[in-house]
Amino acid sequence: MAKTKESVTQFEVHDAEILAQARAVLDTCHSLQDIQVAVLAAVARNEEWRGKRCLNLLAPEAPTSPTVRALLSSEIGIRAAEGHIGAANRWFAGTQHIDEVEALCVELLKQVFQARYADHRLVASMIGNLAVYTALTKPGDVIMSVPQPVGGHSSNRVDGPAGIRGLKIVDIPFDPVELEVDLDLFRKVAPLVRPRVITLGTSMTLFPFPVHAMYEIVAEWGGSIFFDGAHQLGLIAGHQYQDPLREGAAVLTGSAGKTFSGPQSGVIVWDDPGLTVGLTHAIFPMLAATHQVNRVAALAVSAAEMLAFGDVYMAQIVRNAQALGAALARRGIPLLGAHKGYTTTQQVIADVRSFGRGLAVAQRLAQANIITNKNLIPADRVEDWDQPGGLRMGTIEVTRLGMREAEMEQIADFIARVVVEQESPAEVAQDVAAFRQNYQTLYYCFDHGLPPAISA
Repeated sequence: MAKTKESVTQFEVHDAEILAQARAVLDTCHSLQDIQVAVLAAVARNEEWRGKRCLNLLAPEAPTSPTVRALLSSEIGIRAAEGHIGAANRWFAGTQHIDEVEALCVELLKQVFQARYADHRLVASMIGNLAVYTALTKPGDVIMSVPQPVGGHSSNRVDGPAGIRGLKIVDIPFDPVELEVDLDLFRKVAPLVRPRVITLGTSMTLFPFPVHAMYEIVAEWGGSIFFDGAHQLGLIAGHQYQDPLREGAAVLTGSAGKTFSGPQSGVIVWDDPGLTVGLTHAIFPMLAATHQVNRVAALAVSAAEMLAFGDVYMAQIVRNAQALGAALARRGIPLLGAHKGYTTTQQVIADVRSFGRGLAVAQRLAQANIITNKNLIPADRVEDWDQPGGLRMGTIEVTRLGMREAEMEQIADFIARVVVEQESPAEVAQDVAAFRQNYQTLYYCFDHGLPPAISA
């Protein structure tokens, strides 16, 4: 298509070369329909590569079941449903069947997390965090959260929702070796700042938090524990991790698109009726109006899948992560938390500073059809953000494809060939693709049940 504007130099946060490639594609299109073809072709290339030939080891990523995936393109997704459930609460008429879907989702989430209240309207867990800060704090309040680079996430720091809310943020003391809260130091620091909210949320999450002990400390001045379970949500639902609400947390948020293995979505649950008005008002009308009812339907089915398959699915995810950590360590790749069994979640974190650091290692592995991500580790400085020393790997997708501990040995072999032995990624990629051909079915769902080795 012909250019409609002269090219000008302007600031861009995105990669300039990739944007230029996109413009070149547009320039070669002879019609608007050609543009559609170009988009569909890019989507198909991603599905062929990532969906069929790669070992996807991203800790914050999960494949949905065929039914959940189909629901995300269902007719109900084009319908608007602003407001709370019920005809009198809606701005629009004709929502009686949408009310059915949303009510089923809410009640299923309550069952999954054994909670008195649940909300389904958050399109992302980070928005859930903002809802919590909106409901539980006012600008200028003090909160405590886990810092970077020991695992903290921007959603609870100054450059995320906590900062947007105008909160004063104090670091939760964190042991960089044990990779857990330094409870003795917390007992000394917390009474000095008397935080309104203590946020327990990390993107590098390997071991549990002392939720009940921290709750007992902050209860003295009416402080609340907020558990940001973005990564652990499915593990909590599947009874393979601590249960924050039972241990004293006031609110649990999380992402349905990670261990929960549902659509990209936020989830929020709580028990205290005194929080209901503040939280639901923060959700609607403040942060969500129409809220993607197709996503809600998909979330409901994901919750049902979790009730049916969650315990065995999540247990295998953790066993696979521990097996992968041990296998990598035997092949000469240092792992954080090795003295504690590597992990109690879906994640393992490798220290790859001696192999070129996280960005370079992740890019080489991607060339070998192994998808991971660079990650800050405690030895890094905050300014190492772009070139951190760590590599994060997760076992959600490989587990849902039916893999077990034996396959983690093979995956570790592939990784070591690239990272330790410095083999050509292109050569390893061929072996990875051949290996992956035997794993194309998604399990732990009503579509395909359990993997054969487990169901037998």
